Amino acid sequence: MKEKIKLLWDFRGPNAQKIAQHHVVHLKEYITLEKLEDTTASFEDVSNMYAIAFIITRKQYFDKLKNALKPHRGQVYKETK
Repeated sequence: MKEKIKLLWDFRGPNAQKIAQHHVVHLKEYITLEKLEDTTASFEDVSNMYAIAFIITRKQYFDKLKNALKPHRGQVYKETK
């Protein structure tokens, strides 16, 4: 199994959820445009004032995505089954 990473963007405030959802639209466009394999984008509502948009992808794409998309943070992603 290939090692994966999770790149995250944090959004805070009363419109955090809507902004995170909209950010995911652009992340998915980028994934399609760049033809990134094994890559997904989604968002998570943490609270009513905090949401996260994220990409889960192969570790080999880390440098490319970090430089192009400027995530707020990243972490090693471990799949749970």
